[in-house]
Amino acid sequence: MREAERAAAAGTGSVTGRALRVLEVFSPEAPVLTLTEISRLAGLPLTTAHRLVSELAGWGALERDPAGGYRIGLRLWEIAALAPRGLGLREVALPHLSDLARATGENVQLAVREDLSVVYVERLAGCGSVPVLTRVGGRFALTPTGVGRVLLAHAPADVQERALAQRPVRYTERTECDPVRLRRLLAEVRRSGVAVCERQVTPDSVSVAAPVHGPGTGGANGPYGTGSSGAVGNAGGVGAEVVAAVSVVAHVETVPAHTLVPLVQAAASGISRALGAPHGSVNRPAPRPRYADAGRSRSRTDRQVTQPSSFSNSPMSTGTGS
Repeated sequence: MREAERAAAAGTGSVTGRALRVLEVFSPEAPVLTLTEISRLAGLPLTTAHRLVSELAGWGALERDPAGGYRIGLRLWEIAALAPRGLGLREVALPHLSDLARATGENVQLAVREDLSVVYVERLAGCGSVPVLTRVGGRFALTPTGVGRVLLAHAPADVQERALAQRPVRYTERTECDPVRLRRLLAEVRRSGVAVCERQVTPDSVSVAAPVHGPGTGGANGPYGTGSSGAVGNAGGVGAEVVAAVSVVAHVETVPAHTLVPLVQAAASGISRALGAPHGSVNRPAPRPRYADAGRSRSRTDRQVTQPSSFSNSPMSTGTGS
């Protein structure tokens, strides 16, 4: 048994570490827990859990529900709002995401990378849009998602190697799990400036994603940076680090991916400019993706997506990718 596990079993270790263990037992599947459940899931003695839960509830990190259980308190949301890669980024991006949602009527997502996971900062769902498995604040694997491939393609080489060395989860029969082919797909993302993933997470969806570049100063350690240096393929240099990715997820049989490409690129470009990215790192029309993993159906009817006025003057709006 490792030292951390022994400490957990004995209720020892730092007070901070034990308090964090209490908080991390909550999840979308278990948003409300009893004291006994918290004690068991956190690996803490009941008396220790009781003391920590009482302190956390007093501060506002936890709150009681009407049935007497505990849930995450609003005070944590207030603190989280100060994170520039979370709600700070969301506030800057939201006008552009809203335009993109109106233009497509589909799911629009904004995500950042946290080590080997995608963390979703915002998601706007369209009426009748395809169901997705993501939620705001939730994590997901990098390789099967459009935003994940964009973020991984521009991540440092060691991050890419660790991600590709993981055993991937096969969500559908189309999920690409071969590391050799995934390397080629990441290279294609860097070449074209866009990631297109068809039927990778659900069998009826297509995701089109593009990179969001950060401010011209600060680089990886700036307010929106990942804290990682050595990113691959970032146009414009260190100051143009890819700090996030934006995507549209649509019905694969209804919306052809190439019609979404210029709209997603325009939104990503607008967010990049709002973040202060160098001019040379945005507004670069991309070659049409080769859809290496798509298996696209060419018999379906192309449903047209209209561009709102906010997109009409963007250089991206001329590159249809068709």
